[in-house]
Amino acid sequence: MPKSPRLAARAVLLHEDRLLLVNAWPGGKSDLWCAPGGGIEPGSSLPENLARELREETGLEITVGPPCLVNEFHDPASGFHQVEIFFRCRIASGTLDADWQDPEGVVTERRFVTRAEMEGLRFKPSSLAHVAWGRGFGYDPLELIQH
Repeated sequence: MPKSPRLAARAVLLHEDRLLLVNAWPGGKSDLWCAPGGGIEPGSSLPENLARELREETGLEITVGPPCLVNEFHDPASGFHQVEIFFRCRIASGTLDADWQDPEGVVTERRFVTRAEMEGLRFKPSSLAHVAWGRGFGYDPLELIQH
């Protein structure tokens, strides 16, 4: 029997025309970058969950704006399926600190990148740059999980 999809919230956070990305692969075992955020805990809204995740992963306090992208991916071998809702966000307070430690040890690197720098990175979802520097709403249909 298939598992229920996991729901996650992620931040599209542009600051000084740079997008915040994280590498959520402990020990640097992958070069894949993504927007910060994570799984939803029951009893909290999507924006509340996203603000908590950003605080944990980056040390930043954020203001969560409107949704701008829905992405979903799956791993047929394990049955894992995740649906992510991305929100436009802005920094309310704080700065990135190289010494910041994610209490869960998942995010090992975090940085702001320009759109040009994204061309040299491997990231998901593939529409992230277009949505970050564009307007409107995007949808990335179901794709295979990347490692």
